[in-house]
Amino acid sequence: MELTLDQIRMPIARELDEFEIRFRESMRSNAPLLDRITHYIVSRKGKQMRPMFVFFSAKLCGEISDATYIAASLVEILHTATLVHDDVVDDSYRRRGFFSVNALWKNKIAVLVGDYLLSKGLLLSITNRQYHLLHLLSDTIRAMSEGELLQLEKARRLDIQEEVYYDIIRGKTASLIASACACGASTATRDAALIERCRLMGEHIGMAFQIKDDLFDYEEAETGKPRGLDIKERKMTLPLIYTLHKESFLTKRKIINIVKNHNQDAEKVRWVIETVRAAGGVDYARAKMMEFREKALDILHAFDESESRSAIGQLIDFTVNRAM
Repeated sequence: MELTLDQIRMPIARELDEFEIRFRESMRSNAPLLDRITHYIVSRKGKQMRPMFVFFSAKLCGEISDATYIAASLVEILHTATLVHDDVVDDSYRRRGFFSVNALWKNKIAVLVGDYLLSKGLLLSITNRQYHLLHLLSDTIRAMSEGELLQLEKARRLDIQEEVYYDIIRGKTASLIASACACGASTATRDAALIERCRLMGEHIGMAFQIKDDLFDYEEAETGKPRGLDIKERKMTLPLIYTLHKESFLTKRKIINIVKNHNQDAEKVRWVIETVRAAGGVDYARAKMMEFREKALDILHAFDESESRSAIGQLIDFTVNRAM
């Protein structure tokens, strides 16, 4: 039977409760408007998978320390800031079933809130002299920005190759989960090779996580993500990339025309979805997702058996089996 996140988190439930208190405190501001907005954000936070990866990675390599709580707060602040900015970039008015910050307070305030959160993360690391965490997460911000810009560039021409797609998601999604694992490990050990193993494990998990997200566009189940949303936003995901390289010239041209010029037409988008499914694009993407899962598990299983190793394995399986 597949475990829920609440069941997986049980070995670190006390630490996550303490983290929640510290995280809320780290978000405080002297500006009433900022306090109101950050309270709104914090009260609607998601699954907290990234802090879980921080704590479990620390326990995988040693012991949880005060630095681990700082690392978890840094990762979650960074993640929250990027979500606020992403909603502005994507012109999105919903986030996890609720109104986004830009929907309620408009784009200018949303951008400034995202900037404020990034600055809070920087100050948190500097104030606590956690310079190695600052280095890891600054590199993550760079990678995420590059990944998003590469995706926007390729969306204009729809000429993306599979390896470029991996470069995009390695930057925009996998880098943050990779840094969560690396930051957690770095608070428990100074062994650079061990930290890198955790970082690479997290990168593979992040790659699987994003491919799973891509698959939601083509699956029948109610996932909380509208089917065809990526097509409407002209995002080149793995099922679509595979199909474009497999189908005939005429079918490829028709798909590209719909994605470019008719992506708001529900019937035409549905035709693209059905064409991708029939061409094996969904099956191919699912197989690639499982390859990244296996790579992550191979790294994980090189560690000694422990409660944390088991929990990370359960988190990896949750990543590829989740419903939303």
